[in-house]
This record gives sequence, structure tokens and C-alpha cells, in this order.
Amino acid sequence: MSGHRIFAMAFSKVYPAYVQKAERKKRTREEVDRIICWLTGYSPAELRRQIEREVSFETFFAEAPALHPHTSLITGVVCGVRVENVEDPLMQKIRWLDKLVDELAKGKAMEKILR
Repeated sequence: MSGHRIFAMAFSKVYPAYVQKAERKKRTREEVDRIICWLTGYSPAELRRQIEREVSFETFFAEAPALHPHTSLITGVVCGVRVENVEDPLMQKIRWLDKLVDELAKGKAMEKILR
């Protein structure tokens, strides 16, 4: 496995941070799950299984049933990086997820987040 160290990090270790970020802004775990499922094609039960298995980000995205066909509509800046310009495919998927959770935490309507 090569690349950034986040690739090997367990998705289950970062997932609580996504939820906490949303909940601090009066959003819910269910909304975070809905975003993740929209992006990856996982069902809620499959998402839970991936979290329980403590798979890496690399495995999490490699085993994703199907990325949403509108991912190219996810644009903007997260952590100072423009997501549409990220060259590494796995890092771009991670940044897309970060961007969607950021939008949720900023109060954006689900209909707009789920392009």
C-alpha cells in the first residue's frame, strides 16, 4: 500500500469525528450516514458492517458498491484543498466525503448536499 497515511487509517476511527462535527451544528448521525451511503452506495447495514470491521479508508472505498454518478458535482475547498483538483483518486474520494460532511455542518439542506 502506498500513498498518504490516511489511506491505511481505519474509517471507524474517523467516522465519530464526522458525526461529532455534524452534531455540534445540530445535525444528526442519520444525516451523516445518509451522506456516506449516497456517496458510496453502501446500505445503512453495510455501512455499519464496514465500521464494525474497522476497515481502512482504502478498503472502505475499494469495497464501496458504487460511487454516486454525480460525484463530479462535488466542488469547493476543504482543508485548503480544492476537491475537484485532487489528483489521487482515493484522496479525492476522501476529500469528497469531507466536503459533504462540511456542507452538512454548515447547515446546507440535504437536497443540495445530495446533488
